[in-house]
Amino acid sequence: MSKERSKVYARKAWYIEGVRMADECIFCRIVAGEIPADIAYQDEDFLAFRDIMPKAPTHVLIIPRIHITSVAELTDGQQKLAGRLIVIARNLAKKEGIARKGYRLVINCGPEGGQVVPHLHLHLLGGRQMDARLG
Repeated sequence: MSKERSKVYARKAWYIEGVRMADECIFCRIVAGEIPADIAYQDEDFLAFRDIMPKAPTHVLIIPRIHITSVAELTDGQQKLAGRLIVIARNLAKKEGIARKGYRLVINCGPEGGQVVPHLHLHLLGGRQMDARLG
């Protein structure tokens, strides 16, 4: 996805019950209930669901309900939100039964970083031996 397309998504924001959303963002549409997902966790600020194209036996995406395009768009005031993202991943790893043997957390940022959906999300991957290569 191009940088320009990501900027368009970020500009086309709307609100559902006070939560900032982007009208063309597939993850915002999942949050809004317009697209079904296999929900693994949810609270008032976050949603976690199973990836439809898993790269490991356990592959859960954890997203903030508010639309933030990427890590690059996080503000200093959102440090608590970023920290909760990781704590939720840790708790899900326990719930999914992968915490003891280990798991991987991945956040891609921007097109060259491998980010496909322009909505901040963390991948929780586990259930098998992960390759040591990162790039």
